[in-house]
Amino acid sequence: MEDSRSGYGQLFIEDSDLYNRIVLGAFLPHSAWASLPRFFQTWLRNYIGGVLLYFISGLLWCFYIYYWKRNVYVPKDSVPSRRAMLLQISVAMKAMPWYCLLPTVSEYLTETGWTKSFPRIYNVGWLSYVVYLAIYMIIVEFGIYWMHRELHDIKPLYKYLHATHHIYNKQNTLSPFAGLAFHPLDGILQALPHSLSLFIIPVHFTAHLALIFIEGIWTANIHDCIHGKVWSIMGAGYHTIHHTTYRHNYGHYTIWMDWMFGTLRDPEEDEGKAM
Repeated sequence: MEDSRSGYGQLFIEDSDLYNRIVLGAFLPHSAWASLPRFFQTWLRNYIGGVLLYFISGLLWCFYIYYWKRNVYVPKDSVPSRRAMLLQISVAMKAMPWYCLLPTVSEYLTETGWTKSFPRIYNVGWLSYVVYLAIYMIIVEFGIYWMHRELHDIKPLYKYLHATHHIYNKQNTLSPFAGLAFHPLDGILQALPHSLSLFIIPVHFTAHLALIFIEGIWTANIHDCIHGKVWSIMGAGYHTIHHTTYRHNYGHYTIWMDWMFGTLRDPEEDEGKAM
């Protein structure tokens, strides 16, 4: 395995150069980015990709639930104001340059051989690829759960970092744009398990990058206050409870970590009690 890994670095660099050419070449003149060191090219690519993903996913989702399906999913008096959404956008845009450092540093460390990542599925085979990815996702779930929980339990972390996100604590203040409205360090800490996992388990690096950016879509989804009622998925119904009680539903994609560690609160049970 170590012998085969010795040739991975060049493949990672080739992939990075390809992604940079695709994204930067589409939005900037070649002269504006070609002379930059690869690290800064990669950061710029991640920044452009992050901003585009944030606005495209947020705008499309807001249009769908607040205008096209007006009063179907969200009652009129629960639709967040434009002012609230603009504030969320402002917080997210101030943090975005810092968010993009994490995948950039991860990519640099991967190119220089510090992580266990592999560049091609054929390096390990499909079965190992799937098994490694499943283990990676379990580690990420566990890590994000505890990182998020400690951001609540450790008072200085909550006061100086996570409270920035929890000013959105009612249905009419939560929107898809709140998904990335964090203090920069808070957002980086919550995404850190993705990067730390690269040092623990072999994972296809392109899959890792894709999952990092899928986070942007997922966080928009779980802040829309619409309970999708898909069992075991930590959707918006669960996350809205988190924003109102502060002590439940710290999990990420699934309910399993909250179930195991005693912090799960089911939105359907809450609805039953209300009736």
